[in-house]
Amino acid sequence: MEIRESVKSPPEGGKDKKEKESVCIMDFIDQLKQFSKRVDSMKDSIQTEEATKTALIMPFFSMLGYDVFNPQEFVPEFTADVGIKKGEKVDYAIMQDGNPVILIECKSITEDLSRHDSQLFRYFGTTSAKFAILTNGVYYRFYTDLDDRNKMDSDPFLTINILDLRENQVPELKKFCKSVFDIDAIFSTASTLKYAHEFKETFAAQLENPTDDFLCLFLQDCYSGQKTQNVFERFRPVLRKALNDYISEMMNDKIKTALGGNGGSVSAPDTSSTDAPSQSDPAAAPQKAQEIVTTEEELEAYFIIKNLLSEIVDIHDITYKDTQSYLNILYKGNTRKWICRLRLTDNQKTLIIPDEEKKDIKHTLEDIYELSQYKDAFVEVLNRYL
Repeated sequence: MEIRESVKSPPEGGKDKKEKESVCIMDFIDQLKQFSKRVDSMKDSIQTEEATKTALIMPFFSMLGYDVFNPQEFVPEFTADVGIKKGEKVDYAIMQDGNPVILIECKSITEDLSRHDSQLFRYFGTTSAKFAILTNGVYYRFYTDLDDRNKMDSDPFLTINILDLRENQVPELKKFCKSVFDIDAIFSTASTLKYAHEFKETFAAQLENPTDDFLCLFLQDCYSGQKTQNVFERFRPVLRKALNDYISEMMNDKIKTALGGNGGSVSAPDTSSTDAPSQSDPAAAPQKAQEIVTTEEELEAYFIIKNLLSEIVDIHDITYKDTQSYLNILYKGNTRKWICRLRLTDNQKTLIIPDEEKKDIKHTLEDIYELSQYKDAFVEVLNRYL
C-alpha cells in the first residue's frame, strides 16, 4: 500500500494549524496501514456477507470514528421504501441530526461490486442521504448526485481499494471521518474527483491506443503533409512509444531524486520499433518486448531494506535491479553482490537470502513489513562484500 509519510513544512503564519492537520493525517495513515494488514490477513477466510460485515466493514467505519453499536448513529437494516415496494432495507445508514446522510450497501468479499450498484441506486432517491457507499470490505465505492439532484450517479466519484490505497486518496477518505464530516466540503470536491478519474481513464486508453483525433493534436505542429489514414497508422506506434517513454523518464527521475541519484529504473514497454516507421509499410505491427514493471510494493520493500542497512554502509550503495522474476537488492549495483531477492505477488511473498555459498535460503512473508525481522541476516550478507 503506497502511502508516503512526508509532510512539507508549512509557512510560519499557519504553522500550528498545519502541524495539527499533519499529525492528524499521519495518525490516520497509521490506522489505515494497520487496518489494511488486518484485511489482508483475514480476506481468504471470509466467505459470507455477514462475515464480511462483522470482520471488515463495521471495523472500517469504526476506524472512521462512528459508533457502529449505536443505532441512533449507525442504523442497521435501514428502511428505504422504493415506490410501491415498502420495507426495502439498505444494510446500514449513518445518521446526522436524526436523518440519514450516508447509505451503505454491503456485499460479500467474494462478490464483484459491478453487478450491485443498481440496488443502491433505487434506495438513494427515496431518502435524504447525500452519499452512498457500496462495498465488499476491500473495495469501497462512493457515490453522490452530481449529474441529477436526488438521483445517484451511475459512476462513483471515489473508489478505493483498502489493500492498495493511494496517497492522494487519504485526505479524501479522511473527510468521511465523523470528527470532520461536512456534506458541503465533500460534495464540493466530488466533482473534481469524478472528472479527474475519468480524465485518467481516457489518458490511459490513449497511452494504449491513441485515437486519430489524439494523433492530430501532436501532428499539427510537426507534420505538414495531408493526414490520411495511412499517416495515422504510421505514426500511431510512434506516439504510443513516445508517451510511454516520457512517463518512464519522469518516473526514473523521481526515483533517482529519492535515492540521491542512484538506484534502479523503471522501463516502459517497448511498444514499437525504435526506428522510424517505414514509408513502404505504414501499418507494420510493432514488436513488443517483455514488460518489467517495478511495483510500489517492491519499491517500498527496497526502501525498508535500504534503511535497515544505512548504519553499515552509505545509503547510496544499496541499489536494486528489477527482473521478470524478482527484485534484486544489490551492493553498489553489482549483481554478484546481491543481498537478497524478493518475489512479491498478490498470492505469495518470498524473501531469498544467499548463504555463504550463494545458495538460496527462502523465507515466506505475510507482508513486506516483516523484512525488519531479517536485519541481522542482511547485515551478515553485506559484511561478506566489505
